[in-house]
Amino acid sequence: MGMCLPCLGGAADDVVVTPDPDTRRRQLAEAAEKRQKETAYRGVKNPEAVERKRKKNEETEKQAITTSVSGGGGGLKWQVG
Repeated sequence: MGMCLPCLGGAADDVVVTPDPDTRRRQLAEAAEKRQKETAYRGVKNPEAVERKRKKNEETEKQAITTSVSGGGGGLKWQVG
């Protein structure tokens, strides 16, 4: 029985301390965000270019909506001549 006691002496050093719940929650959120980013750009060689193009399309759509609303004519233009 004396052979087992030396083995248990270093067991306290092997214990992994778990972080507090706030730190753990933050780590899990960061990991989830990273996974979502990776899956969103799977197979894309240049994700920055895709993001720029998406933002440009959104701006174009937003501008088209604001011009159609401010025009008030419903998009029809009459020509008299």
